[in-house]
Amino acid sequence: MIQHIVMLDLPADHDSAELANVMAGLGALMHEIDGFLAFAHGPNRDFEGKSPDCAYAFVCTFADAAAVSAYHRDPTHQALGARLVALCQGGADGITVVDMEAEG
Repeated sequence: MIQHIVMLDLPADHDSAELANVMAGLGALMHEIDGFLAFAHGPNRDFEGKSPDCAYAFVCTFADAAAVSAYHRDPTHQALGARLVALCQGGADGITVVDMEAEG
């Protein structure tokens, strides 16, 4: 299983309605892409003080690398990703991605 973890550096005055629309669009891809198993998103509470530049994050759970690849190639995902880039501080530099192969 692959956890696709995306952390967003959003300016304080970001368009929250646009962010909500993008999150809804990403969540809807679970019904379109085989092996896209789960989607969760929300604000970063940063309880340990380790990620002050991350205002928001989302996690996609995929069955395997083939499902992640299908997600990356998906035109709807690409369009939603471009909208996220426009929302983030520094554009693409405001997005951090980790693809963790989950064990256990």
